[in-house]
Amino acid sequence: MTEHQQTLDTLKDIRSIMDRSSRFISLSGLSGVAAGICALVGAWFAYGVIGNGRQNGVKVRDLYNNRFSGTDLSVEAYMGTKLFMIACITFTAALLFAFLFTWLRSRKTGVPMFGNVSRRLTFAIGIPIIAGAFYLVKLMESGAYGLVAPGCLLFYGLGLVNASRYTLDEIRFLGYCQIALGLTNLFLVGYGLYFWAFGFGILHIVYGIYMWNKYERINSK
Repeated sequence: MTEHQQTLDTLKDIRSIMDRSSRFISLSGLSGVAAGICALVGAWFAYGVIGNGRQNGVKVRDLYNNRFSGTDLSVEAYMGTKLFMIACITFTAALLFAFLFTWLRSRKTGVPMFGNVSRRLTFAIGIPIIAGAFYLVKLMESGAYGLVAPGCLLFYGLGLVNASRYTLDEIRFLGYCQIALGLTNLFLVGYGLYFWAFGFGILHIVYGIYMWNKYERINSK
């Protein structure tokens, strides 16, 4: 081995150590795939509720399409028990799968799940999402139901872009795609469930498969 090659190998090792200390690299592509599948299943069940349900004599589909903006219906009346349960189950399932696959990858990479970097990552993605949750609740209270789906995509995308400083760079591009979908949905109100399913479902699956092939496939053999 030449001296030049030894220098290059040393630099690669130093860079690897720096990445491990400053970035959370244990995110698993399988987490993205699982979250995407959960989102698609949840969207399928929600579509049945939105298409056939009624709240206070008003079709949920009409509420969703923003045709009754300004009504006196409460957030609870809009969401309904079924939609709320679907949302909770979908979110919980996606979170559990994300935790499971990230924990398994964390064991392989030797990066602790609950270190300083992971805490920074959680705060970075959590602040925009929590702020967005409060904002979306106020939107629903104001009757702007058609803006809820694009709002979810926008705030989630902002969270991903913000969190990309502490993890793999590909997260940033996923965030850009979510933001682009949310902005497009603002001009196509009434199709929010389709945009929601594509953003949280299809994009996550595509992203997860790409990440697994790039970072995990070789190590899994």
